[in-house]
Amino acid sequence: MSVVEKIKSAKSTAFSFELLPPLKGNGIATVFKTIDTLREFDPKYINITTHRSELVFKQNTQGLFEQVSERHRPGTVAIAAVIQNKYKIAVVPHIICSGFSREETEYALIDLQFLGITDLLLLRGDKAKHERDFAPTGHKNATELQLQVNEFNQGSFLDGSKMKFPVEKFSYGMACYPEKHEEAPNLDSDLFFAKQKVDAGAEYLVTQMFFDNQKYYDFVDKCRSNNINVPIIPGIKPITLANQLTVLPKIFHTDIPEAFAIELRKCETDAQAVEVGVEWCTKQAKDLIAHGVPSIHFYSMMATQSVKRVAKDVF
Repeated sequence: MSVVEKIKSAKSTAFSFELLPPLKGNGIATVFKTIDTLREFDPKYINITTHRSELVFKQNTQGLFEQVSERHRPGTVAIAAVIQNKYKIAVVPHIICSGFSREETEYALIDLQFLGITDLLLLRGDKAKHERDFAPTGHKNATELQLQVNEFNQGSFLDGSKMKFPVEKFSYGMACYPEKHEEAPNLDSDLFFAKQKVDAGAEYLVTQMFFDNQKYYDFVDKCRSNNINVPIIPGIKPITLANQLTVLPKIFHTDIPEAFAIELRKCETDAQAVEVGVEWCTKQAKDLIAHGVPSIHFYSMMATQSVKRVAKDVF
């Protein structure tokens, strides 16, 4: 059963969360610890992020510094396979444009099919730190990536050759932005591209994190009026650091409601920020459930224990 089928068939609001692969050189124990902490809430799926390579300076044997390409968090496909095998929970690896060629994407799709992993989240991804602008090596946006996955689903490889054996097709979701994408000129333009994704085969949409539920409700209403009728999964995150009051709007271009900001400005320590973050996120989750959302997706990076506290109160 695909993720979207799990969401649609759930009798109540479904729970899911996102994982980061461990840093290069670290073991997988941290991944297992996060899952063991949150599995009691019956996650319908777990997202696994994908990270591109970055150019970094490293000292060579002659003592000189040179630029080399390094991926800090490899292993998305392998970790997805381990989780699915160990926990029997559906996994949704991210497939991104940024830093990956079309050929690398095709190889990832082949590997995932061999492993029996057929749920994906298709994303553009972020520009590398060393890039001034988004400079893709493969697709320039998620819609182009989507077309490659669609062609793969139809049995065609990049070189035009055909698959010799029928395989299960990939089911996938894509991203949406209740407060509009940072590069979109306006929300109507953003809605145009959201509809384009759905019309081309996206079976559900997952939002960028937000802290104002009304913006999500308004966005869903606008989607429905534009005949975007797939599930729109709200993505939320409990704040865990006092500096996230300014960091999150800068990085993710999301607004912090003034009532929330007032409480965060009172925090003198991160421990106090954790309490405020859990309280706000719990209110968000309860309100979303009261409005009948099909699922809530938690961005759990550095927030596993906070997510557990929220989930314990609302699921």
